[in-house]
Amino acid sequence: MALVAGIDSSTQSCKVVVRDAETGALVRSGRASHPDGTEVAPWYWWDALQSAIVSAGGLHDVEAVSVGGQQHGMVALDERGEVVRDALLWNDTRSAQAALDLIDELGGPQAWADAVGSVPVASLTVTKLRWLRDAEPENAARVAAVALPHDWLTWRLAGAPGLDALVTDRSDASGTGYWSPATEDYRHDLLELALGHDALVPRVLGPSEAGPRTTGGAILGPGAGDNAAAALALGLQPGDVAVSIGTSGVVSAIASAATADGSGLVTGFADAAGGFLPLACTLNASRVLDAAARMLGVDHAGLSALALSAPAGADGLVLVPYLEGERTPNKPDATGALHGMRLANTTPAHVARAAVEGMLCALADGIDALRAQGVAVERLFLIGGGAQSAAVRAIAPSVLGLDVRVPTPGEYVADGAARQAAWVLSGSATPPAWSSASEATVCSGAPVQQVREQYAAVRELTGVRPA
Repeated sequence: MALVAGIDSSTQSCKVVVRDAETGALVRSGRASHPDGTEVAPWYWWDALQSAIVSAGGLHDVEAVSVGGQQHGMVALDERGEVVRDALLWNDTRSAQAALDLIDELGGPQAWADAVGSVPVASLTVTKLRWLRDAEPENAARVAAVALPHDWLTWRLAGAPGLDALVTDRSDASGTGYWSPATEDYRHDLLELALGHDALVPRVLGPSEAGPRTTGGAILGPGAGDNAAAALALGLQPGDVAVSIGTSGVVSAIASAATADGSGLVTGFADAAGGFLPLACTLNASRVLDAAARMLGVDHAGLSALALSAPAGADGLVLVPYLEGERTPNKPDATGALHGMRLANTTPAHVARAAVEGMLCALADGIDALRAQGVAVERLFLIGGGAQSAAVRAIAPSVLGLDVRVPTPGEYVADGAARQAAWVLSGSATPPAWSSASEATVCSGAPVQQVREQYAAVRELTGVRPA
């Protein structure tokens, strides 16, 4: 039995799964925590990976390994391969002004969308490089190479043989802001615009192309960004859309053509299988449920019970869930709001229902943004921690307008990386057929247009956080 390993180096932790390369059966797994913060020394990821590998029983019998991970993070390396400064993660917002500056310098949002499929926001690596140039010019001058978190871990697994051995994949490269999914080329002019000088960047491997080997002799796959790895784990096809309800909400689709949305609502990423992964992201997802439960003094099961006891539309009560500002739409200083309050609908059940519906309406807006870019939306897959809420599963079809499929819970990113490793090992033209997409519970419900209409009528009427 040939074994493969998939690694998920996420914001909060590192997970390792070891699976049968042919069937996908789970053999063993392990995990370790990452430190909190939006600025992290990459060595913490390496130490966590070693701990997770030990927890998973080691990789001594594994023939191929791939690393999936958090996208966008900036790992700046000097000419000796040493880390120049702590990595800035995707959720570090100090480069928000840098994003605006870069947009202006290239000629506006559409110019960026046409160049790389995405309009710069603080999460993208290109903006972090500009921040580094402006805030820490001495560090910026030392940068000889720029890697992403999963690139750096892959390189370390190979023994850090030299900067020219850095490799990445299409999905993660497409989130840098200086690689184009449409042309599959780096835009060194944009990297130089951000950093002030050019730098070495990882070689982009094809979806099943083998990279270097680990120091233990296992083949290293190209790896993947987290959303692309999850899509690979689920076996998503064109027309399939994953709605992920985690700390943030992500609506990502498998598409056969690149997108270039100048509004910035849809970022045009690549996927891990040779296609494209247009994506819309909201800042407020499961935390909306957390806040509602806290406000009502109940746990998540209690919140679900309350929400399901109220009618669709919550008798006109609407929650606009911009509790941490918002990214889609771009309202970083907005606050949340309750609208339509009357004596009859100010009950715990109505508030719970409005919270679930408001969160889902924001995600439905993301689905609409994908459709506006010509992306087919035929099947919805509901994943993430929020998908375990009974109320979310029951209400989602009526708000999102389609049946939703809820796959068996799993470590989708690590599983997608493992499936990619098996693909590389096989040398096949297509990934192995051990997707869990068929193992999904289908939740149905008639669309309730009133819910979306109520939300659309008030979503612009939000407050603004005081300076």
